[in-house]
Amino acid sequence: MTGARSIAVWFGGAALLAATAFDTVAVIGRQVGLPLRGSIELIQAAVLVAGCIALILATAVDRHARVRLVVDRIGEGARATWDSLSNLLTALFLLCLLIGSGWLAIDLWNSHEISEIAHVPWLWLRLFANVSLLIVTLIAFRRAFVRETRR
Repeated sequence: MTGARSIAVWFGGAALLAATAFDTVAVIGRQVGLPLRGSIELIQAAVLVAGCIALILATAVDRHARVRLVVDRIGEGARATWDSLSNLLTALFLLCLLIGSGWLAIDLWNSHEISEIAHVPWLWLRLFANVSLLIVTLIAFRRAFVRETRR
């Protein structure tokens, strides 16, 4: 595992552990009469970070979920073409998501939007999600147009 990938795995794992810790403290707090107010908002933020990192890593190493029912039944020669087409369609779908998400981020940029209870600033999480989506989109476009040799 490369250094950058290792760091990303640690950050993603830390975000998942933080989400678990928030939920554990919230459950125990409710039982003893000291609830953690805004725990759901904190968990949402942590899961967003973990999910974005996981999506980047899975796309970078080509280990994301793919339905290959049709592609696995065609010959080797045509399979590379269909794989490239699949990667292109994935990249176009991700580009559409990025455009829509970017549009929302631009529209809400100066709104100083925060969560109701824990006051989590959504701007930074939205920015993190959009940068992550941009990275995944670029990887998908690269996969669509650059044929890589598999080891």
